[in-house]
Amino acid sequence: MLISLFAIRALKAFIHTRYGPPEVLRFGEIPDPVPGDSEILIKIHATTVNRTDNGFLRADPFIARFFTGLFRPKNRILGSEFAGRVASTGKKVTLFRTGDHVFGFCEFGAHAEYLVMDEQGTVATIPAGLSFEEAAPLTEGAHYALNNIRRTNIQAGQQVLVYGATGAIGSAAVQIIKAIGAEVTAVCNTNNLGLVTSLGADRVIDYTAEDFTITDLKYDVVFDAVGKSSFKKCKPLLKEGGIFVSTDLGPFAQNPFLALITPMFGGRKVLFPIPVFDKEMIHYLSDLAKSGKFRPVIDRLYTFDKIPEAFHYVHTGRKTGNVVVTLET
Repeated sequence: MLISLFAIRALKAFIHTRYGPPEVLRFGEIPDPVPGDSEILIKIHATTVNRTDNGFLRADPFIARFFTGLFRPKNRILGSEFAGRVASTGKKVTLFRTGDHVFGFCEFGAHAEYLVMDEQGTVATIPAGLSFEEAAPLTEGAHYALNNIRRTNIQAGQQVLVYGATGAIGSAAVQIIKAIGAEVTAVCNTNNLGLVTSLGADRVIDYTAEDFTITDLKYDVVFDAVGKSSFKKCKPLLKEGGIFVSTDLGPFAQNPFLALITPMFGGRKVLFPIPVFDKEMIHYLSDLAKSGKFRPVIDRLYTFDKIPEAFHYVHTGRKTGNVVVTLET
């Protein structure tokens, strides 16, 4: 479900009318939204700036323009995940009440004070014990991780390597895979060895100190959560019939092509799932959070007026976990 400009409220929002660096973002006002009969109006208390938002802002890779607008952005307000309070409800809404604390995923529109969502959409009640800041990053990185985990059919007892285990996707992947019962080898840098171990990884490899591809251990799945490796490099790590899956197009945009041809030959293969997110997924992630098996890693907190700075930081590629933005309550 996409959120249109006129489904978002009003007093404050960051708007971009052209592609480019964070300097193209403009702090402005937008029309007051009115929820439809089956919609809820959400006062946003926290949102995030993530790798996807940064890609949409800059139209990088260029192919993103075919989804967001070839010459200029169709969706002028970025922000794909949020946490807040239900401000009002449509007359047919039965799943939520005014005052409920909710979180969710909206693809576009969360970098604003208010947001309208269909009650049947990707929105759910915040698990008890989580603040708005903790609940906001529950969905974006985790839904990419979950899509790849489900598509590769990871099972309890399997061996899985997660390359890039400290990003929003990788840190979620480690926790979700451990919740399934598989054995996780995580690859990260020296500074994050302790963090990744605390997420539940069974083995941690410091890529600055050793080559993760030099090992006698073979994996059922190699999950490149940052798109900085390749099938060629990781293929020797895979068991016969093993799977390489990545969140990125890969060198020379090869991963979609390899996903088409490698399954035809049997043996080791590449998968490149198209991510989807639905009501079932948001409840799955909510249940994991309730059980204590998933907590998003938060790197930095920014205030709403500092969103351009948050974009600059995300663009460095050095963030650990998630970058959260707080709005006045």
